[in-house]
Formats: sequence, C-alpha cells, structure tokens
Amino acid sequence: MRYVNRNSLLYKSKVEYADYCINHVIGCAHGCKFPCYAFMMSRRFGKVKSYEDWCKPKLVKNALELLDKEIPKYKKDIKFVHLCFMTDPFMYLYPEVADMTLKIINKLNSNGIKCTILTKGIYPKELRNTNKYSDKNEYGITLVSLNENFKKQFEPGSSPYMGRIKALKLLHDAGLKTWVSMEPYPTPNLVEQDLIDILEKVSFVDNIIFGKLNYNCHSSNYPNNEQFYEDQADVVETFCKERGIKYHIKYGTKRKYNNSTSKIFKRNVSLTSFQVPQQQKMLVEVH
Repeated sequence: MRYVNRNSLLYKSKVEYADYCINHVIGCAHGCKFPCYAFMMSRRFGKVKSYEDWCKPKLVKNALELLDKEIPKYKKDIKFVHLCFMTDPFMYLYPEVADMTLKIINKLNSNGIKCTILTKGIYPKELRNTNKYSDKNEYGITLVSLNENFKKQFEPGSSPYMGRIKALKLLHDAGLKTWVSMEPYPTPNLVEQDLIDILEKVSFVDNIIFGKLNYNCHSSNYPNNEQFYEDQADVVETFCKERGIKYHIKYGTKRKYNNSTSKIFKRNVSLTSFQVPQQQKMLVEVH
C-alpha cells in the first residue's frame, strides 16, 4: 500500500444528489474501464500519471488528523458526507483502505454527521454495530449488471456482483438504510441483459439512482441510444413506484430532467442521539 499526505480532505460536492464529500484515497485498484471519470479527471489534473499508476492506490495517511481540523470548520454547513466519488471506500482486497474508512465513518458519526457510502467492494459486517456506527448512515453499492464476464472486462478489480449484493442485504437485514447506484448503465451492444433482473436482485433497498454511460464511443454509437435510456429510466421509475422505493434519474439520462428527486439523501437527520461509548470515544479522538 502506498501512502500520501494531503492538505485538505472535506469538500463541497457538485454532484446533484450529494452534499459534502471525502476522497481519502488517490487512485482505485478496481481499474474500471467504462471509462472511469475519476481516473480521467485525476490524470488530466496530474494526480496520477497513467492507468497503471491509478490502479496502485495511495491512502491519505493523515486523513483523521485533517478531519479533526475540518469538522469544526464545516460542521454547521454539513447535511451529510459522502464516501467517495473519486475512489472506493471499501476497495476490494484492500484491508488498509477499509480500516481507514471505518475510522472516518466513526469519527464523522461521533461528531453528529451522517454518512452516505458507495462501493464496488464488500461491506464489512462491523457496520451493523450501531453502537459504533450510526443507524442513520446509508450504504450503497454500484451495480450495473449481473454478468461476471462483463465485470471482468469493465470492472476488472472490483468485487463479484453477488458478493456486493449479499453484503448489502446483511446491512439491510440489520435495519440499516441501503441504496444502489445503477450508473453507468451499459447499452445492449456492450452486454445483453434485462434491467428487471438486476432490479429484482436489489428490490430490498431504500433508494435507487440510475444513470447512462457517458464517454464511451460504443455506447454513444448504439442505435437509438437516447430512446434506450429513456425506456430504461421508465422501467426504473415504474419498478420503484410499485415497490415504494425512492429513486433518482441522473441528469442527461432522460430528455426531461426531474430535479425534485435529487434530494433523496438530503433529509434533515439529527445524529444527536448517537452516542459513542466513552472508551470508544477515546479511541476515536486520539490518533
């Protein structure tokens, strides 16, 4: 595992359904090839030199110390903190990343801040411990297929699809909020599949976000690309409405954008009732 120090960590995100965000790793061993927007931006701005460099992640060693400084500065403005848009907080087969992520979630929760989390990895069972992690957190996975051959081609280093679902279901069964990001959803010339089959596998979740695949010439050249995503978004909307699942269709996926659903995570949630046991609090605050 490579390490790096940074000067700041918390930032206000411009993603339509987000609030504040943390990226405590530079790079991602999942090596997604849709292509990965995070990789493209990181290479463009000199954060990484190449795809190979991107796939050898660097953990921000001073992340907890930065949070000690930044939480008091931003706390009054934060509705929730998202982990992560530019990396993966539970990177598959990287226990060092998972360990840091758990400490970050614990620190934010102990300061009364809710977290939303998104991963292509496997959620650890420790998150079911609501004495240590808030029951107001919302845990999500990215899931755009059930086809493992597709995963090997486009998400080569990520966890198996069914493994993600199983780990998410364990959190749901523990009474925790769960969600799925179905983005970037591929066109049929990349993988033949039935969207309903995927939706049925995650019908237990509280929220679903759906979005099209961008920056891919094969997807863009798919005949009737625009109508395909219009139709698939309608499938998601109907499925969710019938089952009482909250949903959001990402900007640019449908011809007509519904901004009202972008607030699915921005409910006013107070964590004042969340109390870290005194012994645990000492461990959180001393690093």
